[in-house]
Amino acid sequence: MNLLKKTEEHELPNSDHTEVAAKDPATEVDDIEKTDAGAFVWLVASTASIGGMLFGYDTGIISAVLVYLHDDLGHFLSPSEKEMVTSLCSAGSFVGAIIAGLTADKYGRKGAMYIACVLFTVGAILQASAYSIPQMVVGRFIVGFGVGSAAMVVPAYIAEIAPTKYRGRMTGLNNVSITGGQVISYALGAAFAPVPSGWRYMVGLGAVPSLLFGALLPFCPESPRQLVYHGKHEQAAGVLQRIFHNASPEQVSAKIRLIDETVQQSRLLDQSHRRRAIVKQLHTNAAYFRALVCACGLMVIGQMSGFNVLMYYSGTLFSLVGFSNPVAVSLVVSVTNFVMTCVNMAVVDPFGRRRLLVSTVWGMGVGLLAVAVAFLYLPIDLETLEMQEKEVTTPAIVVLVFIIWFVIFYGVSIGNTAWMSTDFFPMEVRAIGSMYMTCCCWGSNLIVSSTFLSMMKGITPSGAFGFYAAICLIGWVLIILFYPEMSGLTLEEAQEVFRHGFGVKYASALRKARRNGSC
Repeated sequence: MNLLKKTEEHELPNSDHTEVAAKDPATEVDDIEKTDAGAFVWLVASTASIGGMLFGYDTGIISAVLVYLHDDLGHFLSPSEKEMVTSLCSAGSFVGAIIAGLTADKYGRKGAMYIACVLFTVGAILQASAYSIPQMVVGRFIVGFGVGSAAMVVPAYIAEIAPTKYRGRMTGLNNVSITGGQVISYALGAAFAPVPSGWRYMVGLGAVPSLLFGALLPFCPESPRQLVYHGKHEQAAGVLQRIFHNASPEQVSAKIRLIDETVQQSRLLDQSHRRRAIVKQLHTNAAYFRALVCACGLMVIGQMSGFNVLMYYSGTLFSLVGFSNPVAVSLVVSVTNFVMTCVNMAVVDPFGRRRLLVSTVWGMGVGLLAVAVAFLYLPIDLETLEMQEKEVTTPAIVVLVFIIWFVIFYGVSIGNTAWMSTDFFPMEVRAIGSMYMTCCCWGSNLIVSSTFLSMMKGITPSGAFGFYAAICLIGWVLIILFYPEMSGLTLEEAQEVFRHGFGVKYASALRKARRNGSC
């Protein structure tokens, strides 16, 4: 397909949008994507993914901290205080995502990652040295700033440097790092559990990878699309040559011309200092708005599914149902998530994002329904949220089994695929669109983290998990109806999909045409 033609020339000729225009050989720009990518781009993506590991570690470690905090902050925390300490990280992430989104175009993707390193380090030190709830809260909020910045900018950065055929897997590498950070947090939680005030080591060690991240960032290039955006074409060509080490100068030049074509509108908006115009365009341009709804909707479904209940409260939850070493049990759950994230990274590009989601999201709802039923048979005091019998019963085993079931389906599908949606947005709105997507993540995350214990008391554990199950099943239906297949499409092609409704049929036809060599 000639992606340099005007938008109206991309319209499909028939009413159901199942045909794709033929390519123009004179303007072929995909040859560079057919060349091999060397180790360089994988090393860069791996370095950027340290930000994902910090994200996972700092959001996962609170599960163990809540179990072993005791009265080290002056008194034993009430359920509402636990919700506050937990949810303020999400609140900080929400704000951090907004700030990163508003500055990522002006100062580049790397600038936001440098800031995230500082915030992770400062937040970790404040938490480790806290002897009062206010200091702990401030530390959690600052760490949240870093989490939000990294969550917004790292997937966008990786998507912009990754070759098309590896983009899903490279973005998945960031997701593997997130779940890997969670595994490390649970492992360290179990290791420091017997140590007096061991929770201080748990949170303080979060500063180590952030310092490593800051030390390695100077070796990573800026995104070539950002370099073109700022008029640095020669530097962008150099980066592309390192990414596609077997590409010819002509292929690199053709790719630069294509990128330049797609960022012209973004440059004009920036030169006019019309950030509001970008936001307005994201909401008034039908194609951009459909991309926004699809990306943000998938993110909300993933967050409201209840997975972060396990991230933040798994130690509390497994302690509640009678397990004597709840953090060790939580480690089993996090390892399962890590393994399934690796599976997702391996299969998402060849299998396809949409196909993977449609095949698996139903399993999340089924697993949570089973958990809800099992809780009906557990004698829990709803006032204190404690078991009336201190032993592991059959219903408790059922809860654990089906939570692992849920995590298997979550990890291989929506938990990771939702973060790949940054490529839905064209260059001119990608930073703001990614900001919206990340804010939807942390906004819904904040709702879950600040209400779970209250829901357990108010509508019973069965009611809470039944609610999350309903979200999963409704989300599965919406994915079937509205989520297009983006695997295998270039960033420039992906932006065309939403010009044809939600593009489910169009994207399928475009991928088929690419496989057949007609586009």
